[in-house]
Amino acid sequence: MLRRSLLKGMAALAVLDGGFGPIAGAAVRRAAGVSRVRPGDAAWPSAAEWQRLSQAVGGNLMEVRPLFAACAADSKSAACADMLRNMRNPFYIGDQPGGTQVSGWLDAWQPQPSVYAVKARNASDVAAAVNFAREKNLRLVVKGGAHSYLGASTAPDSLMIWTRALNDVVLHDAFVPQGCEGKMAPVPAVSAGAGCMWIDLYNAVTAKAGRYVQGGGCTTVGVAGLVQGGGFGSFSKGFGTAASHLLEAEIVTADGKVRIANPCKEPELFWALKGGGGGSWGVVTRLTLKTHDLPAHFGGAWGTIKASSDDAFRKLVGRFVNFYADSLFNPHWGEQAHIGMGNTMELSFVCQGLDSDQARAVWQPFFEWVKAQSDLTITDDLGAHAGNARDWWQIEGNDSMIPDSRAGAAPDHGWWKGDQDQVGAFIHGYDSVWLPAALLATDDGRQKLGAALFAASRYQMVGLHFNKGLAGAPADAISAARQTAMNPAVTEAFALAIIAGGEMPDYPGFPRPKPVDVDAARKDARSIDAAMAELRRIAPNSGSYVNETNYFNDHWQADFWGGNYPRLLAAKRKYDPHGLFFVRHGVGSEGWSDDGFTRS
Repeated sequence: MLRRSLLKGMAALAVLDGGFGPIAGAAVRRAAGVSRVRPGDAAWPSAAEWQRLSQAVGGNLMEVRPLFAACAADSKSAACADMLRNMRNPFYIGDQPGGTQVSGWLDAWQPQPSVYAVKARNASDVAAAVNFAREKNLRLVVKGGAHSYLGASTAPDSLMIWTRALNDVVLHDAFVPQGCEGKMAPVPAVSAGAGCMWIDLYNAVTAKAGRYVQGGGCTTVGVAGLVQGGGFGSFSKGFGTAASHLLEAEIVTADGKVRIANPCKEPELFWALKGGGGGSWGVVTRLTLKTHDLPAHFGGAWGTIKASSDDAFRKLVGRFVNFYADSLFNPHWGEQAHIGMGNTMELSFVCQGLDSDQARAVWQPFFEWVKAQSDLTITDDLGAHAGNARDWWQIEGNDSMIPDSRAGAAPDHGWWKGDQDQVGAFIHGYDSVWLPAALLATDDGRQKLGAALFAASRYQMVGLHFNKGLAGAPADAISAARQTAMNPAVTEAFALAIIAGGEMPDYPGFPRPKPVDVDAARKDARSIDAAMAELRRIAPNSGSYVNETNYFNDHWQADFWGGNYPRLLAAKRKYDPHGLFFVRHGVGSEGWSDDGFTRS
């Protein structure tokens, strides 16, 4: 039922408070523009120093190899065969220290492993690694789920802090953040280690406890990274962003201190963690999120419609825009409609709080109109259905889910079939823009929206992600989102439009049948830019989602955070004044080279 094809065209996948004391000297050197050290530099740590770090983290310091190192060494080896057999399993890729969920971005980045990684078991391990990186002037990378399209969790010549092993999940009947006793009422909540994936929380909170936690749609996305970016899931139109429900975080900051951030302790850091971008503030080791009453039903609607001509497709798009505005623009409906180049519209919606009869009744007028049009053909059956919400993420017997079938894998680990094409994808181009709800308020606005969607679809397929704009959500969800660091434009947008393209994996060392056709890939990237230009004409300066955006965005401060950026920059200067934590186009990154090694 749930069929999210986020990167279409990839179906051909082949197989700071006062002083820092002893770090002052290093801070002065960095401020003067000296680069972080690399292997071969005189200041690179000696073998004995690395050994001391290893001892400090209980032996959990490891060398990092490229994901396809075994294939690069011997394409016929058993190790290479094992890699190729599992390369489409996102859990397997996430379990490899050198793994990234996508295989790179044309003319932007490719996976390049850190020299060493600390596989952290607790906050003390993280603090030891942070102190070592700071004192030795190393490039530091933080990796949890490794889902960053922008390559934020991979960098050569770096030390990685890998949080995958921090995967405990604890439920609370009545949680009060530290220091907030008497100031905040206790609420049901869930605490999760930074290495947890959303499937871990959905299993614990929904399948077992019968409640709901607002998280991500993709089951293998890391909890910590999603929350720090803001965080949307299939049902965000009903519940808001993941960041909106953060109650408390444990984080190791650049001074090596383990801090608790919540509304009563370190409130500015707490605010920055709610949508200020992952990897910029420190290493989050644990998060606690509010949980909610579980709706009785989760469900969806689906189908594919092809128009016989451009005029027929314009008519279809216009009809759909009106139908969405009149019948779907509310907290019940989320996920996607794809407006395709071949005059094709694909529907892959989800709903919450409606049973099957209610869901079908909503869609019946639109479905009947489509069936009555002689110039429209239904190429994939139209339908709507809902079921027990508690079973939504059930693996067994769910033909929309793919189980992790490796020996010893957790039986409740699986991923949506609609997310399969993303695994290992090589990105040609990617961009997003929020579409203001004001476009739906008038006939003129709807006509402009329909015309822009048609014009954009002449270049590339447009994905309308209705759950990633909060206009139409309940007032409390919108109010909570306004208390986060995200661009406030999200609260005034009815959808996030995503336009993207790519192809089969291009990991270094992967034995592709033939290399990437760079000219064709660049042509594809230009078509994405052209399609997005059509949408930006009707939605200028409306912002872009930091977790799903253009690597080459020149206006990233305003697009990602809007008027919140100056406040975020002040928080960055307080908690990380010397830029130990670097993410390209992250808060405070203006003063660094693109690779994060040299302060300009």
